[in-house]
Amino acid sequence: MTSTVHNGFAGAQMPVMRLRLPIDAFVATLLATVALASVLPARGLGAEVLEYATGIAIAFLFFLYGARLAPQAALQGLAQWRLHLTVLGVTFVVFPALGVLTGLLPNAVLPEGLKAGVLFLCLLPSTVQSSIAFTSIARGHVAAAVCSASASNLLGMVVTPLLVAALMPEASGSGGLSFDALRGIALQLFLPFAAGQALRPWIGGLVTRNKALLGRMDRLSILLVVYAAFSEGVREGIWHQLSPAQLAVLALLCCALLAVALGISLMLSRGLGLAREDDIVLVFCGSKKSLASGLPMASVLFASSQVGLVVLPLMLFHQIQLIVCAWLARRYAQGGEAQPLAAPAAG
Repeated sequence: MTSTVHNGFAGAQMPVMRLRLPIDAFVATLLATVALASVLPARGLGAEVLEYATGIAIAFLFFLYGARLAPQAALQGLAQWRLHLTVLGVTFVVFPALGVLTGLLPNAVLPEGLKAGVLFLCLLPSTVQSSIAFTSIARGHVAAAVCSASASNLLGMVVTPLLVAALMPEASGSGGLSFDALRGIALQLFLPFAAGQALRPWIGGLVTRNKALLGRMDRLSILLVVYAAFSEGVREGIWHQLSPAQLAVLALLCCALLAVALGISLMLSRGLGLAREDDIVLVFCGSKKSLASGLPMASVLFASSQVGLVVLPLMLFHQIQLIVCAWLARRYAQGGEAQPLAAPAAG
């Protein structure tokens, strides 16, 4: 399959055939960045410069998100309100509950740093690009997927920091929503995103014409965040805190979280009597977690010494969800006709 899917969030095109790869190319690059930081972490003046550069990169990343996201995308398909509320319920209620239950595991099985990472993973919004792409491949209701995934990311800008403050006050160092925490979120996340949205009528065309170049800049920004996080982690002895057995447990736990989320999504779909096309939307939008939003959010919400461990479960879960959902999408695609996928209109 070599057709192309438009991404309603990033404004980029996603070749379906890439989803057949056993390892996502970007995840492989992330792992290479982790390896580089483990061998050559930033230190001294380099670490200070990297800290400022990372802050700028995060702001730029969310500015691009705002510039790319057409407000109409979150309004499409609102007639299926039961579907959208269910997707948001799985994303921001079911997943957080699963994350809290994970915290009951003994520290000998999963250390506190990884427990915090798993809980943070569970508090994140859904992906947009891959959720829409998988829905299209599976021949689901693409317009509804655009609406659900976009709404999840817009709400995640507010809901995820609130959930972190409520459920992870010690890990986030916020003790609740402190002034410093609010200022960091506003300066590095909200304001750049709002600026991108405000300037979209003037720069939307430029962003669309240069989506490939800006997509690479997106990835470079995220790689910079990862390098900074794991450089700090190496200086704090991150790899001395983990054993191979604990990493194996983490991988199994990520698989279990995805399996439970998929199972609950299917049960809710059957209970609500959703049509097959909407069932597909719930499965793919409800079970996914956003790496693109999660990595920069972690850098803002957590102390730099914690970020490496916190984002490790997210990076692992991201790869697992791509592999499993690619297989599921192909299974769904064996029946029914694909709906044409139209990119959201520019604002």
